[in-house]
Amino acid sequence: MRKSERLFKLVTLLQGRRTAITAQVLAEELGVAMRTVYRDVQALVLSGVPIDGEAGVGYRLRAGFDLPPLMFQSEEVTALLVGSRMVQAWTDPDLAQAAKQAEAKILAALTPQMLISVSRLPYRIPVYERSESGIHRLLRKACEGRQKASITYKDMNGQESTRNLWTLGMVGWGDHWTLLAWCELRNEYRNFRFDRIQDIVLLEEHYPAHSQRNLEHYLTQIVGVADEQKPA
Repeated sequence: MRKSERLFKLVTLLQGRRTAITAQVLAEELGVAMRTVYRDVQALVLSGVPIDGEAGVGYRLRAGFDLPPLMFQSEEVTALLVGSRMVQAWTDPDLAQAAKQAEAKILAALTPQMLISVSRLPYRIPVYERSESGIHRLLRKACEGRQKASITYKDMNGQESTRNLWTLGMVGWGDHWTLLAWCELRNEYRNFRFDRIQDIVLLEEHYPAHSQRNLEHYLTQIVGVADEQKPA
């Protein structure tokens, strides 16, 4: 469980009680050590959440405090749900499951009227078995961990080659995905379609951060487009 999710659940546990709750009980509910509970409570207090604590008694959320509700505009909900269903259809099983869980949280925060609107969404994105879903997961993990990969690749002319790559990022083109990589054989950027990768092995070697070998550099300096999806 991520820290942000744990803090949210901690506040929810405190909200659901009229009496104080001990750190031991909170730790058991959250599945963490008591010292983690102490740190989390301190972080919440510093952020302005009114939690009162007393040794030997436990913690209590001061009366009148409530988490602000999530407020979505109609088109924001549509965008989030369509995005979630695209992830479920076009990525890998792990991300698909995470998208389902996120969608359930979004739906739980909607008003009854918005739920009616959601039921009438015109979008349908079929989920079907994709042969490259396993490759997608491997490459996603490699990109996240800056892990090198060795692939056997068949190009558009049917020629096979083996490449050792720096796995820099994954680019979706609507009907297919490509891996953006730094190819050690060619010593330059190369794109590889997932559906043409014949075999893939993740190597134990990790590549270093490099100012001129990364996804942002490729998009802005080589392709000449703004990397609008870079986190702020």
